[in-house]
Amino acid sequence: MIYLDYQATTPLAPEALAAMLPWLEAQHANPHSPHRPGRAARAAVEVAREQVAALAPAGGTVSFTSGATEALNWAIKGTTGGIVTLATEHAAVLDTVAAEAARGRAVTVLAVGADGLVDLDRAAAVIRPGVGLVAAMLVNNEIGVIQPVAALAGMARAAGALMLCDAVQGFGREPLPDGCDLIAMSAHKLHGPKGIGGLWIRDGVTLAPLIHGGGQEAAGRSGTLSPALCAGFGMAARLMAERRDIDAAHVARLREIASGMLAGWDVNGSVEHRYHGNLNVRRDGLDVARLMSECRDIAFSAGSACASGSGRSSHVLRAIGLSEVQARSSIRLGFGRYTTEAELRGGLDAIVAAANRQGAL
Repeated sequence: MIYLDYQATTPLAPEALAAMLPWLEAQHANPHSPHRPGRAARAAVEVAREQVAALAPAGGTVSFTSGATEALNWAIKGTTGGIVTLATEHAAVLDTVAAEAARGRAVTVLAVGADGLVDLDRAAAVIRPGVGLVAAMLVNNEIGVIQPVAALAGMARAAGALMLCDAVQGFGREPLPDGCDLIAMSAHKLHGPKGIGGLWIRDGVTLAPLIHGGGQEAAGRSGTLSPALCAGFGMAARLMAERRDIDAAHVARLREIASGMLAGWDVNGSVEHRYHGNLNVRRDGLDVARLMSECRDIAFSAGSACASGSGRSSHVLRAIGLSEVQARSSIRLGFGRYTTEAELRGGLDAIVAAANRQGAL
């Protein structure tokens, strides 16, 4: 199997697995217990917290969550005032914002251009006093476009609002913009385990709790933490910091190969302002379902894994102006640290050949 679906999830780093195993095999104490084994577990959690926080800005703390979906829900539901967000955000933001709108909060969802980028003049017109939260994704999970989050954060601050950045796809890979107050992250998108994420909260920012109970996390999140998941997340974050330049160079080389092999395909979203490990492309008349059936030994995507099986075309592709037919003729390819050049070439050879066969019929 050739794996080209890094936006859905990334392979677990062997070092992260090794960091987790002791806490799965023998060291089972609750990290919130006061006895010695509990304190040892707590120490492991705090080491992991520091490792993750090293990828975030100074002047804030990381609260562990069950994943980015919880982190985003907490950040949105834990704040007050109107909300401004973008039409291309992840469902974890858009659906949560819709739920808040149903409860009476004012919500503005900004359109994006054909390149997937928000118009900053339009954003400035609606990010005004009375808005309590601005939410924008750093790297789009479907088309890889990098939004001008720093500019949006400046507008939010001027209006007295908080800035929430969904950094899931870019955490540890792309520079985190200045001015954010809340940053959501997920371990399994950076070669860590599934089931754990985090919310970075700027010092001085308080959120109403989303989950009530023991209040184990200092910011108010309740629930017993898993030392194993925390340790895996921490090690994955440490590797992202240590390998940042190596990984970036490798991904850039893979992107160069992919771009050459897919010449003639149309790229969805901005070519300039995007993360190199994401390539969302379309070919007129392509039957993606048939393509995926013929290339069943290659893992790639027709859109977000979170929306697969819904029967709907990508809301992101529709938001950048693609027709239903064009959206359904698009595929997403994701690659990264553990993708070899040979795997990428082999996978793309098979995809292009299968697409060409469709064109010949």
